[in-house]
Amino acid sequence: MTTDVVRRKVVVRGRVQGVWFRDSTRERASAQGVAGWVRNRPDGALEAVFEGVRADVESLIRFCQTGPPLARVDTIETTEERPAGASGFLVL
Repeated sequence: MTTDVVRRKVVVRGRVQGVWFRDSTRERASAQGVAGWVRNRPDGALEAVFEGVRADVESLIRFCQTGPPLARVDTIETTEERPAGASGFLVL
């Protein structure tokens, strides 16, 4: 099994604020040992950075494609970034 560490920035647009998206993301990231952060943006989007084992980061990105039950995801953008040695997961 590989420990290929990756870092991805994700921007999710749609009905993504006020629907427990940030806390649901934090819970999943913490359970999977993925580091990073998630926050609401002033433009109504949700932004997150995930850093960890590739399979776990990809799992979180898949979650962001639908989000929690009350969310409606219209678009999702993913950008690859260089791993920065992040630890822990924050809701900003």
